[in-house]
Amino acid sequence: MAVRRIVRNVQVADPAVAQAFYGDVLGMEPAMDMGWIVTFFSPAAACEGPSPVQISFATQGGSGTGVPDLSIEVDDFDAVLARVMERGYEVTYGPVDEPWGVRRFFVRDPAGQIVNILTHT
Repeated sequence: MAVRRIVRNVQVADPAVAQAFYGDVLGMEPAMDMGWIVTFFSPAAACEGPSPVQISFATQGGSGTGVPDLSIEVDDFDAVLARVMERGYEVTYGPVDEPWGVRRFFVRDPAGQIVNILTHT
């Protein structure tokens, strides 16, 4: 099992306002824009594949959920879910297949952060 990507999620009233700083000042580009969430990546860091440098700004977490603190994409979703369940961590949402092409669940980590564990379907 491997972590493919970690994205910091920031709750905002309007994700479009992030463009001025993260796009215009830092030169990051939108990797995804669904209206309620915009994820920026660094094209310079993406030269050899998916960019490990990403940050998202969102009004919600999707499907009416709150914005999770982190999103972590994994290559073996079922193995991670099994480990979470075996160790008794609190799953606060899912697991669920979302209409935008991810399978995910939210889990509370030991520091109290809500982590969105996902894989693309």
